[in-house]
Amino acid sequence: MALHQGTLAIFENNVGVSDAVLLHPLTEENFIQNITDRFNHDQIYTYIGNVVVSVNPYKPVELYTHDIIDEYRNRNMYELPPHIYAITDGAYRSMRDRNSDQCIIISGESGAGKTEASKVIMQYVAEVSGKGQDIDRVKEQLLQSNPVLEAFGNAKTNRNDNSSRFGKYMDIEFDYKGDPLGGVITNYLLEKSRVAFQMKGERNFHVFYQLLRGADKELLDALKLSSDPESYVFLKQSGCVDVDTVDDDHSFSVIKNGMTVIGFKPEEVTMTFQLVASILKLGNVLFQPKSNKDGTDGCELPNMSEISDVCEMLGCSTELMYEALTTRTVEAKGDKVKRDLEVAEAIYARDALCKAIYSRLFSWLVSRINDSIKVKSKQKTKAMGVLDIYGFEVFKINGYEQFIINYCNEKLQQIFIERTLKEEQEEYVKEGIEWIHVEYFNNAVICDLIEKRPGRKDKPNTGILAMLDEECMRPGNVTDMTFLEKMNVSCATHLHYESRGCRKNQSDKTLDIDVFRLKHFAGSVVYKVNGFIDKNNDLLFRDLSQAMFKCKHKLLPSFFPEGDPKLKSRKRPPTAGSQFKASVTELMDNLLSKSPNYIRCIKPNDFKKSGQLDLKLVEHQVRYLGLMENVRVRRAGYAFRQIYEQFLFRYKMLAPETWPSWHGAPKEGVRLILVAQDVPVDEYAFGKTKIFIQNPKLLFDIEERRRQKMHDLATMVQKIYKGWKQRTYYRLMKKSQVIISCRFRGFWAKKQYQRTKAASLVLQCYVRGWKAPLGVKWLDGYETNLYNKKRFWPHINNDIIRDRD
Repeated sequence: MALHQGTLAIFENNVGVSDAVLLHPLTEENFIQNITDRFNHDQIYTYIGNVVVSVNPYKPVELYTHDIIDEYRNRNMYELPPHIYAITDGAYRSMRDRNSDQCIIISGESGAGKTEASKVIMQYVAEVSGKGQDIDRVKEQLLQSNPVLEAFGNAKTNRNDNSSRFGKYMDIEFDYKGDPLGGVITNYLLEKSRVAFQMKGERNFHVFYQLLRGADKELLDALKLSSDPESYVFLKQSGCVDVDTVDDDHSFSVIKNGMTVIGFKPEEVTMTFQLVASILKLGNVLFQPKSNKDGTDGCELPNMSEISDVCEMLGCSTELMYEALTTRTVEAKGDKVKRDLEVAEAIYARDALCKAIYSRLFSWLVSRINDSIKVKSKQKTKAMGVLDIYGFEVFKINGYEQFIINYCNEKLQQIFIERTLKEEQEEYVKEGIEWIHVEYFNNAVICDLIEKRPGRKDKPNTGILAMLDEECMRPGNVTDMTFLEKMNVSCATHLHYESRGCRKNQSDKTLDIDVFRLKHFAGSVVYKVNGFIDKNNDLLFRDLSQAMFKCKHKLLPSFFPEGDPKLKSRKRPPTAGSQFKASVTELMDNLLSKSPNYIRCIKPNDFKKSGQLDLKLVEHQVRYLGLMENVRVRRAGYAFRQIYEQFLFRYKMLAPETWPSWHGAPKEGVRLILVAQDVPVDEYAFGKTKIFIQNPKLLFDIEERRRQKMHDLATMVQKIYKGWKQRTYYRLMKKSQVIISCRFRGFWAKKQYQRTKAASLVLQCYVRGWKAPLGVKWLDGYETNLYNKKRFWPHINNDIIRDRD
């Protein structure tokens, strides 16, 4: 097939060096200049060995067509220019052919293009895997889960018009042929605070705008909504309701179609939009102060229309909802006391309810999608995971969400360090390979600062999350400032912690009294402690939970099981921080159980403009991502290593001594294979348990020779099979021929016998007829009379006449 002119361009006129390992001289300036030159020519991908560095072009590029997918399918990584397709194809084939579970880790700052990279990966896998009605249905469901989750989990921020405000890890499961059977999606920490508040210039989650812009009048009337986002407090407060790069009208039809393809029932779609509409309506509920007779302050609702609309959609009593929003039941020593909420408390309760409904709706959507896409059969599967999680964030005001997000990115960076820098160098030493150590920054010290578990009683805790949980559970007067003071005591001497409350930073005027600064792997970030305690507690007043549990809406009772009045447990629910820490630990274990593949995304500028590359910004990302250290380790080390037994099993057909089986030492068998293939001695090294190959091209050559040999072996198998088949067929034909010959000879002999017999009778008849007149002449009278009697009485024995003759 002829390639399109724009498609062909990526295979020609290569600019710079495709693999940074080949840079000469190897300096940071050359590395960045190489990325810049390639970026200016729309070559946005560069390799570091088997790691792909991707620069967000902020514009459509002709790199993802079906023709290009066909070019990269079943090709070795270095045969074509760098591309996400190449690393995806390598991961897919390793999973399919080597039975090695894979994961693709996409990392980088917010706005670096991680979400788009995950879409490209899904597109490629769907294109190259098998075909069939069931397979195509699974593919379509997997693909359609992306726009649905993006609508409910992504939003426009000041850094990115389609920023993921949640973490997503998808395990795609395949059968032995490499055909997708289903998948499992795990979500992490939705930024639910965005429901009630957004910074200036940002937007709420996409689905709110898509519903208002894309729904028809009939649906909006049923949901009691207007099409103007400016009519809703939760949408207009940031001053941004429209985005040039986002088509809300079209996106709404896409998510409705996606929900249908995934398998959502019509009533489930309606119930979902009812909850979204209820959140918008609740955001418009106003409170005004009132004074009670006992001298306390309370609040009331001046306009009940919004509450009435919400109660009608949720199937809830107006009186019950009103009471839950304006009062609170407090239990003390077994007694229940109901008190009025002040205006600020009522607004807090309303916002907490909206955030809880939306967060639990999102979790239900993920669970519902998993029910549709999970593997139905019990056959053994292989897995390929794709991690698309929020990137490192630094804003003017950074809160609890940014702290949690950046902690997650620290853990991902730790995996990258462990698997590509630390473990690789330690393995060379362990295997006895000569090695020059490459220095790098290990961010384990920062991870310990954030997540370290409580120590002994005689030693203070240094884990920020542990201290935050302690403050949340401590009785007495607990505030965000008491939490900051606790950190200032425990972390005062830590090199990566700074605060005005620490003696070493008392003269630092850049720090306010209510903030602390952490020196992350990606740079220093200042966090404002306001809201840390409330957001970590993640508590919802019991009155609101009970009101939601009593609603007739089919989803809400399952969303708020704690509202069940029969529930006697008063156990404090786990904090948001501890839940996230546990889920991140589980994610890390999952990633470490698979063979990792890395895509390191770089943001070229802070203004989302195409064709512009900020050298200082790129330089900062190159440094904190550890890309130069990665180049040095890859350049000094070996591109491939494998246990002797596995290498021998895979390539034993390349040497006559090891084929079809080898009974000696595996290391010696591997040596014979390399000698048989004329591999130079300086291209590989023998470790204690593994073979190390330096040049990736050599591995690809060996793999290509194996493929050719497998073709020859397949031809031999075909030849032997065809010979056996023809020999068996010949024997069958010969046996059949013998039977047919036997039957034919019997038939022919019988036929000949019958013909001979008939001919004999004819001859006898003629002979007798010829002889009979001659005998009459010598008959006497008696004999004549006897002969005449024979004529008239045929029963007279012929023997009398014959004897007489």
